[in-house]
Amino acid sequence: MKKIFSLALISYLGLQLVSAQELYMPRNIKAAYDKGTRSMDGKPGPNYWQNHGRYNMDIKVDADTKVVSGQEEILYSNNSADTLRNLAIRFVNNLHKPTAPRSGSVSEDFLTTGLNISSFSVDGETYKVDSKNWGTVGSVKLKKPLAPKSKITVKIDWDYPLSKESGREGQIDPNSFFVAYSYPRISVYDDYNGWDRIPHTDRAEFYNDFNDYVFSVKAPKNYVVYATGDFLNPDEVLQPEISARLKKSYTSDDVIHIANEQELKDGKVTLQKEWNTWKFSVDHITDVCFAMSNHYVWDGGSVIVDSKANRRASAQAAYNPATGKDFINSVKNNIYALAWFSNNWPGVPYPFSKSIAFQGFADMEYPMMVNDSNFGDPVFAQLVQDHEVAHTYFPFYMGINETRYAYMDEGWATTFEYLIGIAEHGKDAADRFYKNFRVNQYINDKSAEEDQPVISMSDQVSGAGYGNNSYGKASLSYLALKDLLGDELFKKALHNYMSNWNGKHPIPWDYFNSMSSGSGKNLNWFFKNWFFTNNYIDLAIGKATASNGKYVLNIKNTGGFAIPFNVVLTYEDGKTDIIHKSPDVWQGTEKEITMTINTSKKVKSAVLDGGIFMDATPKDNVWEVK
Repeated sequence: MKKIFSLALISYLGLQLVSAQELYMPRNIKAAYDKGTRSMDGKPGPNYWQNHGRYNMDIKVDADTKVVSGQEEILYSNNSADTLRNLAIRFVNNLHKPTAPRSGSVSEDFLTTGLNISSFSVDGETYKVDSKNWGTVGSVKLKKPLAPKSKITVKIDWDYPLSKESGREGQIDPNSFFVAYSYPRISVYDDYNGWDRIPHTDRAEFYNDFNDYVFSVKAPKNYVVYATGDFLNPDEVLQPEISARLKKSYTSDDVIHIANEQELKDGKVTLQKEWNTWKFSVDHITDVCFAMSNHYVWDGGSVIVDSKANRRASAQAAYNPATGKDFINSVKNNIYALAWFSNNWPGVPYPFSKSIAFQGFADMEYPMMVNDSNFGDPVFAQLVQDHEVAHTYFPFYMGINETRYAYMDEGWATTFEYLIGIAEHGKDAADRFYKNFRVNQYINDKSAEEDQPVISMSDQVSGAGYGNNSYGKASLSYLALKDLLGDELFKKALHNYMSNWNGKHPIPWDYFNSMSSGSGKNLNWFFKNWFFTNNYIDLAIGKATASNGKYVLNIKNTGGFAIPFNVVLTYEDGKTDIIHKSPDVWQGTEKEITMTINTSKKVKSAVLDGGIFMDATPKDNVWEVK
């Protein structure tokens, strides 16, 4: 048995090696596999590493001047085999500097002076660092190179102004702020690209190491601070009744109003010191952020997200009672979403201790937090919140490089948004929204930009092509694969991928290989079809014949994508039958198939129906029997 198993394993791994090589790889990705940092079975290789920082930060927000200032200490570990002679320092908020490259135009209210570094040291040695001309990534030359498997301590004192025009961060109103990307951080140094120096231009998103954080936020009295991480000192900053309600909400299935509008107006929420210092901590996470307001009401509740461990997660919401009507049901919706994602798709327990929805403008995800708009449409508001909470898994549970590979997180969040939408509103409503919001514009725009290969680096695809590759097309590929494998095997393969790369940095080829090894199938034909081609969605009925109860349809795949579809047969008596075809019908014959239907009933018509896989030319999907 042992010998047979070994031969089978060698044969399987050999198959994976050959199949993985069928997919195009850039030279830097090939090099990573050659170095053994990544493996053809989809797992991190025996030589895999990632660098790490321990951040200790004290941050202050001046509500009058709108200036954020901080002191931080970073214990940075170089776990690579490389000697580092420079540090790449990333500060996303330099996007607001007038000289920063951006993907679109902005108003004057968006602009600020950006980051000011007043002190910088490495291992106690002072560096003269002038951040005046930095963009979103700066560079500091180390006086003493950082050797492999060694550490340094970096200390930085800094300040920057909050932008008046809020986007993913900044001023929501004169007394409410979403403070994200608020500290200088050491950029990612990885095994396939070295230092991540791609500038942030306000379209593509982010890529961060898994770090540990202990941080405090000093805020004026009556300002409540909401943040990533465990809240360490509620009794030191909240009045006793408010602190008691917050703690009760941690174990409550019901929504608790932690702080209401009148209590905020009467100064009965925070301790009445001139300044309160709010403390938080969290380990092994890709980022931290916080928000604050002196007039947002505060709701909370909780839900069991891991039934085996009986572990609960807190669901909270902070919103303006005058303008945030969508947020009245935010905690209730969040409780439902946390449980649904944990138990259905992806079916992995929510990994964090809490999830906070803060009313802002970004419709954006952050670890343990979302910054969402008020839409005046509770159904759409729920969908947006679902989408942002779904990002918990991609890119936060998995450390996705969103800047290069946005489809690795946005595509999954779009998929989970659709699947939970079926549970919340029914399949017809979920299909209708998905087609209108995610597919319709893409499939009805014939510009070449729409059909760029999904594998294209996200920061190098412009215009509508960026959104289509990142959201709709990527999501359709995941749903097509779900149809091909069936729910049980698809979930098994997905869990294999997530288990392999939880807390690490996967790239697309790790996904491809993990799904193949997890399903036990060579899926490279499918991934090549969906990720490495200029395909689109377009089926057509070609030649069709009818003779003595035998109907033969030639079905052409004009667009090329391996999609699932239904053949809807309508009989002369008005009744219908639906024949479902999985994407595997296109394996080995991507351009056309022949389908034979034997029936004693007379067929009146046959229609190809892709459902959410909307066809570019639906008029050629119909055959009328004459």
